[in-house]
Amino acid sequence: MLLPNLYQVIEKKVIDADAVSVTVAVNKNHRVFEGHFPNNPVMPGVCMLQIIKELSEEHLETSLFLQKTSNVKFTAVMNPQIQSNLTVNLSFIREEDSIKIKNTSTFPDGTVVLKCNAIFVETNRVHENG
Repeated sequence: MLLPNLYQVIEKKVIDADAVSVTVAVNKNHRVFEGHFPNNPVMPGVCMLQIIKELSEEHLETSLFLQKTSNVKFTAVMNPQIQSNLTVNLSFIREEDSIKIKNTSTFPDGTVVLKCNAIFVETNRVHENG
């Protein structure tokens, strides 16, 4: 975990080998919120992308390197003082040299917080290819 204690998995539903839905509880007292932003904490977008990466690595049982993102849309602000739970829905498409990941992250009430597509490569492939 890149930022220890940022979040905790509270529920994981494996849909199949190519899809998972994971609900996490964000630690509203984490130090990342001290600077982003004081008295008005907002989950940094890069932290949300890191959560997607880490949950994907756990499900796929491999280490990943982010190669590219597309269609990244933050549609709601996540203030952990107001709403600390986030459901991260992930689907995976394995290709020869990469893994495409589609994500929709929502609050428990169904409000979409983030939608994005990402292409990852397994870290051993990164080293093989230079």
